[in-house]
Amino acid sequence: MKQFRAFVYKEFLHIYRDSRTMLILLVMPIVLICLFGFAITTEVKNTRVCVVDGMCDENSQRIVTQVDANSYFDVVMHRHDVHDAERLMRSGKVDVVLVLDAELGVQVLADGTEPNQAQMRAVYLQNILSHIDLNGVNVRMLFNPQQKSEYNFVPAVIGMVIMLICAMMTSVSIVREKEMGTMEVLLASPIPAMTIILAKLVPYFVVSSVNVVSVLALSKWLFGLPMVTWSVALTFLLLSLVYILVALSLGLMISTAVNSQLAAMLLSVLLIVPTVYLSGMIFPLESMPAAFQRVSAIVPARWYISAARRLLVQGVEFGYVFKEFAVLCIEAVALVTISLKLFKTRLQ
Repeated sequence: MKQFRAFVYKEFLHIYRDSRTMLILLVMPIVLICLFGFAITTEVKNTRVCVVDGMCDENSQRIVTQVDANSYFDVVMHRHDVHDAERLMRSGKVDVVLVLDAELGVQVLADGTEPNQAQMRAVYLQNILSHIDLNGVNVRMLFNPQQKSEYNFVPAVIGMVIMLICAMMTSVSIVREKEMGTMEVLLASPIPAMTIILAKLVPYFVVSSVNVVSVLALSKWLFGLPMVTWSVALTFLLLSLVYILVALSLGLMISTAVNSQLAAMLLSVLLIVPTVYLSGMIFPLESMPAAFQRVSAIVPARWYISAARRLLVQGVEFGYVFKEFAVLCIEAVALVTISLKLFKTRLQ
């Protein structure tokens, strides 16, 4: 452990003395959060609808049939209680709740976690139901009634920033040692290769964890994300730590495939493509072809962004994001195992 602590201390000194690394690690996340938090718009289709039918007559059946027949909507569930339907929305199983009541009229409950999508879904439903005269159509946004777009994109940008910075810094740091010839010297020492590699990962894990805390505070105080409980904050931090481990192991895997810092940086930047386009960050997964939806299942950012939005905007409990957390844990274990094995084989 004494030798391990010495290597970790050495890596911290490398990071501290490199102004460019410090700039990327500490300043870039804040800049990207501020830039992307206000700049992206979305479009939706294949919206999952839960119907709460309090009328149970021929007219309500006709309404449900007409909504289900529309290409933008799929009626996937029926419930008798609005609170049950809202719980389904919190768990991510439905996107819109359609409430039919003879006295109160037609009510549309949209998930305001994604305000642009929610607004589009509400407008489409209003157009479909425009011919109905049941005290009008009342639209209400849940979780984000002000329809602030930053509530949607700030959690997504956090996922993108963590993936980009962690993968880039890890891959470049290890490849730099290979370029300079010092990695072979380190591996020739009596210290096990795995100890050396883990010692290089620990500083970036610590710095990235601090980064998540600062971004979390920034999201709360600058953008006003409605995260109000300590349990939600702790769950988000735990989820982020697992996601950081996934990103670091991806960087380690990149370092096994290249021998130059430029190539490592380019491959790390390419991770932005699946992170942006196949994670639901910009384009809703429901609008993608089935093949792309299956491919997106292996993209870590998809699960992290989905869970982060529910935690930071809806304020859900851990049970609502357990699936995403479990998938990230499996990916972390698999990637760490594969990366360490490949790295050790390439250096011997």
